[in-house]
Amino acid sequence: MANRTLDLDRAFQALADPTRRAVIGRLGAGPLSVGELAAPFDMALPSFLKHIHSLEKAGWITTTKVGRVRACTLRREQLDAVEGWLAEQRRLWVARTDRLERFVTETHDHHQQEDDA
Repeated sequence: MANRTLDLDRAFQALADPTRRAVIGRLGAGPLSVGELAAPFDMALPSFLKHIHSLEKAGWITTTKVGRVRACTLRREQLDAVEGWLAEQRRLWVARTDRLERFVTETHDHHQQEDDA
């Protein structure tokens, strides 16, 4: 459980930055080189590489080097882990709001019956 929490913390921390979210979005279409990923951003390559390192450390991407080119690939299993956590949260909150709705409806109906009597 502790490892899962740490992994989720890293995953969400990586997603907190708009540059890293954009990189993940672009990698959804397939692997790209660091140069291709960096092209639309107005920052120096060393600064951009810090984003790549953060994504790799958080488990969002893998990088491989062939010759002088470093390619990045999205790790879809990280998406599955985050989606699983979000689904758990959604189930919890749906159950809570359903219980709240039943409580409000029953309380309202009870008060209506008292008013009618």
